[in-house]
Amino acid sequence: MWPELRDEIELELAQLRRLLDVFSGIRGKTRTNGPDQVQIMALGGLLHSFYNGVENIFKRVTVHIDGVSPNGRYWHSHLLDNMARATPYRPLVITESTGEKLRDYMNFRHVFRHAYSFELMWSKMEKLVLELEPTLNLLESELEQFIQAIDRRTWKF
Repeated sequence: MWPELRDEIELELAQLRRLLDVFSGIRGKTRTNGPDQVQIMALGGLLHSFYNGVENIFKRVTVHIDGVSPNGRYWHSHLLDNMARATPYRPLVITESTGEKLRDYMNFRHVFRHAYSFELMWSKMEKLVLELEPTLNLLESELEQFIQAIDRRTWKF
């Protein structure tokens, strides 16, 4: 169970890094010039995909270690909250402060799924796009700490 989960986390992180690399050109352009409507739509897709990848990691942790599948009306939010709490089976996966940063991405994903893409507003997305790289770096660091804690076998599951 554990080696598989570690491999799955590492694969998802690699996919997230690749996602940011694919969009590096358009992300760079937004730092100097505001994006046009088509670029805003593309960046909305980037933010949506980014949080999907993050959530994939959290779902895998929940299924592999906690032994449950996320469900219920608010499962997305509960899953994120649970990753910032230790359980008898695992240490915390992320800190509360990282959870709060990721909540903004989760909330944007909800908007992206339910709005017409031409309604997206750069002013609501800009910070998320500009913070992608530091947020991913932080997530990678905290996941590495999580993996090390499991590897040291300081937690039983």
